[in-house]
Formats: sequence, structure tokens, C-alpha cells
Amino acid sequence: MAPTTSGDKTAPVNTLPPPPDSLLLPVRDPRARDLVLDYAEMHALVADLVLPIGASTYVMSAMETSRELIRHSYYRYEFATVAVTHSLFALEHVLADRLATNEPLQVLIEQATDAGLITAGLAAELDRSRLLHEKLTQGAASSAALRPNRAVEMVRAAFDAISLLLRSPSAAETTDPDVGGAQSVGRLARLWEDHLSALFPDGFRGVDFDGADLVLLDADVAGLVQRELKDGLDDTGIAYLWGCIADLDKIVPLINDEYCTSYFAILRTMAQVAAAPYIPTAT
Repeated sequence: MAPTTSGDKTAPVNTLPPPPDSLLLPVRDPRARDLVLDYAEMHALVADLVLPIGASTYVMSAMETSRELIRHSYYRYEFATVAVTHSLFALEHVLADRLATNEPLQVLIEQATDAGLITAGLAAELDRSRLLHEKLTQGAASSAALRPNRAVEMVRAAFDAISLLLRSPSAAETTDPDVGGAQSVGRLARLWEDHLSALFPDGFRGVDFDGADLVLLDADVAGLVQRELKDGLDDTGIAYLWGCIADLDKIVPLINDEYCTSYFAILRTMAQVAAAPYIPTAT
């Protein structure tokens, strides 16, 4: 039977392309050849990235996507870095909900640490992810910045933090708001403990940026933090500490090494926490 003519002047469109002669299956990214023997081993790599109970659909979707991006970095190496940045969507959402505020991610991480919701060590790892995201945004790093096994560690930190944040609020969180000073001291002690176990960046001894020697700057901040924890800083020490913070603010954006950037960014955070009690109260 001949087709019926209608008033439609458009040509018929087949929305599905013709099937290819053979399906093109994904192949392993050659940059992943030293990571695992085959794709099946990627399952073991992400096996402990377990989705927490009680997360919203949005958070569960973002976390699962992060995990699967790492798994599929076997086929596309860049997926590992994307997985880390994607995990921050879920983290920021849960932090904002738990803290009932809409601050930038850096502030949310600091507030959660001060409140004892996450540990200082976990906060430091989350901050490394945040700094990586900033470098990607600024074009200072590429989507191939991370090996998949390093991405697993960073995404695991987001998973662990979200699991902690989804727990029921503890009695400690309902105490008097005037405990802020004690929380600040506790946070400085935790940052100091983490700093003692951190290794100085390889290859950066004797290096200076914009006139600031990295080894001396590290030692100066460490000495001032020790003094603050022990006896408190005098006026000279406070002025010296603010000078170190100014140097760190200047040099951190200039460092072109992931670990070194993270090391000195966390050093800057520790210095700022030590200096916080000496910020004049607004009148």
C-alpha cells in the first residue's frame, strides 16, 4: 500500500543511527597499566567506598558517581581526578545541612572541625581535595592530576566525613556557645599533632618563593605554634606569626606541586588558628 500523503512537509527522521558493523568496546587507558592487571581488579580498589545509611538521594547519587568514576578510570585516567571533585558536591551539601549554614566549603570544613564533627586529620585531607578543585578551576592543574589509587584515598576521606556528619547530633554539640575558645585550642592541638607526622615536601629544601625560604618558614610557624600551645604568644610573637601568615598567603598560590601546595596550605591554616585569639574584636 502506498504511504498516505499528509500535510506534514518535513522529511521523516530516524532518530536512531544505524548500528555499526561491530561494537567498539572500551580499552584500558595505557596510563593505568601499572595500577591493576585488569578491570576486575578495579572493583577491589573501590570496595571499601561504602555508601552511608541515611543520606539523601542527591548525596547518594553524587557519592556513587564518584566511586564509579574511579572504577572506570581504568578506561579513562582523568576520571580519577573528576571523582575527587565530584565527591565535594556531596560533602558540601551534607556539611551545609548539618551546620545549618551556607558558607564556602573551606569555612564549612573549619566549622565542622571546630565543632568536633570531623577530625583534624580528616579535615586536612578534605582540604587537599578542595585545593585541587581550586587549581582545576584556575587552570593550574589538569584532569590527569591524580593517579586512581590517590583519588581513592581522597574520595574515601569524603565518604568517611559524610558518614560522621550523618550521625545523630551528640550532646557535645548542644553545649553552651561560649566554648568556642576551647574548641579553637583543641583544633590547634589536633593540627599540630598532624603536622608532626607530615613529611616535608621532597625536593623543596633550600627552595624559596618570592624571597620566602620554605624550610625557614615551616620552622618559624612550628616554633610559634608550640609557644602558643605552651604559654601563649607575646606581642612580638603575634606580630611575627602574622608576618608568617602573610608570607604563606603570598607563596601558596605560586607552588606548582600538589603535595607541597597541600603541606603549606595546611601550615597556613594552623598558623591562622594560632593567630585567631589575637584578632581584635570589632567595636
